[in-house]
Amino acid sequence: MTPTELHVPFNRAGMLGREMAYVTEAMSTGVMDGDGQFTRQAGELLAGLTKAQHVLLTTSCTHALELAALLLDLNPGDEVIMPSFTFPSTANAFALRGAVPVFVDCRADTLNIDERLIEAAVTERTRAIVVVHYAGVGCAMEEIQRIADRHGISVIEDNAHGLAGAYRGRPLGSFGALAAQSFHSTKNVHCGEGGALLINNPDLVERAEMIRDKGTNRNEYFRRKVDKYRWVSLGSSYLLSDLLAAFLSAQLEALPTIQARRHAVWNAYHEGLAVWAGDNGVVRPTVPADCLHSGHIYYLLLPDQTVRKAFLEHLARQGIKATFHYQPLHQAPAGERFGRCAPEGCPISTRVADQLVRLPLYSNMTDAEAARVVAAITDFVVS
Repeated sequence: MTPTELHVPFNRAGMLGREMAYVTEAMSTGVMDGDGQFTRQAGELLAGLTKAQHVLLTTSCTHALELAALLLDLNPGDEVIMPSFTFPSTANAFALRGAVPVFVDCRADTLNIDERLIEAAVTERTRAIVVVHYAGVGCAMEEIQRIADRHGISVIEDNAHGLAGAYRGRPLGSFGALAAQSFHSTKNVHCGEGGALLINNPDLVERAEMIRDKGTNRNEYFRRKVDKYRWVSLGSSYLLSDLLAAFLSAQLEALPTIQARRHAVWNAYHEGLAVWAGDNGVVRPTVPADCLHSGHIYYLLLPDQTVRKAFLEHLARQGIKATFHYQPLHQAPAGERFGRCAPEGCPISTRVADQLVRLPLYSNMTDAEAARVVAAITDFVVS
């Protein structure tokens, strides 16, 4: 085999359904901005999958989170609890409104926000708890919701990893008052760049539509509720093009095929690396019995940063691209400037950030590629 044939990229964005046919159809209608036929179709498909009460497609998950922050009517100095082990967008959305991200450590098993540490971080300024379902494994949502209810604060799900995942039989994205979804090209379902806000509180739907549409009541105008539309609130242009919604609709229709393939690769890794991991002090992902994971990420925790560096270099020599993941927000320059750490600190987030390696995983990955990754890894010995 040549080196090119052996190469396994970290991600390969796939087309598995009627993507091009739907895009061509959208173009033929002449309606290529948002809220067209495919915007409605993708929204209905997503609502069916997540059991969300209402869906608004957005240009990214980041913008969906920003929309959520605007809906909270945050004031400068308000606080929003969230994990430190997450992407900057989770914090940016709320810091942009003047709120203070309060970083809580993750669990050592699932790498999700540690629900046992949340209540100690609540103050009189706390307005929301943001959870991130890391690798598509559900957070302890029932306990987190009980904490939120005791203090009269909102729960928001950053569900960028979680589409098709579930917690105790309930779809991820259906727990919080609001949930943000990602359709970036690295996600299970994608349209290159895109997102959605899932709304599970009907009282927020009308305002969310206004905020997403430049702060206007244009939707009311189209529904003939008003004779002209005006600027009525703060807002921005968060509406996804119908061209991208067409691509997304086909991907959502193909979700069963996508998920079957991703789970097959995830299971091949998990089973093929079990003995090697045990022999070399490497930790594989933990999926609690009450969680259905989404197959979004397969990761390994190496003993330390030095071993991780050698491991990544070893895979690179085999033509395999793997990578690390989040750098804790509480240690980031912007995290120190705009946020603060919860009283217990975030030592686990700091440790796992130096240990974690993400393996290649994508919906059109072949059995041969997965086997190649397993073979290369099991050829590595932790010294």
